[in-house]
Amino acid sequence: MKIHCGILGAGGFAREVMPYFKKSAARSLNCEIEDIETYFVETWEPSGDEINGLPLISLEKFLKLSGQRYYNVAVADGKNRYEMVKAVGSAATALEIYGPQTMQLANNLIGEGAIFCPNSMVTSNAKIGRFFQANIYSYVAHDCVIGDFVTFAPGVRCNGRVYIDDYAYIGTNAVIREGSPDKPILIGAGAVIGMGAVVTKDVPAGAVVVGNPAKPISR
Repeated sequence: MKIHCGILGAGGFAREVMPYFKKSAARSLNCEIEDIETYFVETWEPSGDEINGLPLISLEKFLKLSGQRYYNVAVADGKNRYEMVKAVGSAATALEIYGPQTMQLANNLIGEGAIFCPNSMVTSNAKIGRFFQANIYSYVAHDCVIGDFVTFAPGVRCNGRVYIDDYAYIGTNAVIREGSPDKPILIGAGAVIGMGAVVTKDVPAGAVVVGNPAKPISR
């Protein structure tokens, strides 16, 4: 039976993830690469029929394909990812994606639908929620707790004992300092950490912080 694997989204991030999607899927599903067909999938009827030589189809068509259907969502905005996951429902199965040179060291708990881009890492004793995205050269260190639909842009350094709530977005090359056993650093739900920010203390839910040290700005 044919295995159909779709990436929801057709923007830059999806195009970056697609080159290693099939190999990652074959490894996760314990099958041959030749058994898998991959697709870019949009939630509306697309105007074209391919991207980078691969089929581009609507979500409606993807969910009608005969055979096993697996998917992930390569969209940076966590709330948009949530809506896409909700649109799929139980009609396809979430599949994690692991790029080349990713590392997960020891005793980590990772929810469904994660994307780990090349050279990303989770060290030890971290707990990560659903549909997490770790872009290239980003890491999650020991004893971190990360919620659902959280996004790490390239080069994020999330040091030990950091708690990040749902839908937070951590910008390129941001650094979050290590918390302590009795006082972890807390990043609230929907917070945005700006590019290159250095976070040294808690960030409230919905806040936008930038700079070194990171300070709030108005949205």
